[in-house]
Amino acid sequence: MFTHLHVHTEYSLLDGLSRIPELLDRAKELGQEAIGLTDHGVLYGAIQFYKEAKARGIKPIIGIEAYVAQGSRRSPEAQDPSTGLRTGKQPYHMTLLAKNSLLARLAVSAADFACWSSASARLRSSTSRFSSSA
Repeated sequence: MFTHLHVHTEYSLLDGLSRIPELLDRAKELGQEAIGLTDHGVLYGAIQFYKEAKARGIKPIIGIEAYVAQGSRRSPEAQDPSTGLRTGKQPYHMTLLAKNSLLARLAVSAADFACWSSASARLRSSTSRFSSSA
């Protein structure tokens, strides 16, 4: 049986169109036994995807299409470490799939923590600006 291992949903900005319930309904219609979610750089839909796939009797495969920085993650182009000059190489994507439920839970937890810590840092930054002006 064929299994899609590289599927984007509405959470892949500018690249995905499918809403999770409709995607899984269609997969069920086609008789697919498993499907892999690999949104661009996010796991926002992973929990909904997992629950809805299980409810339909489809094996959910949690993944992500990660961005790989060849130099600094802050630079759009890689730099040669010996000269510091740009190499002209563009960043690329790598599709990562969780091998088991433990890895899937860790991936979702890590993504959740990254979102929380990023939001927390922004909140601390904005509140410190207000408190210093008082």
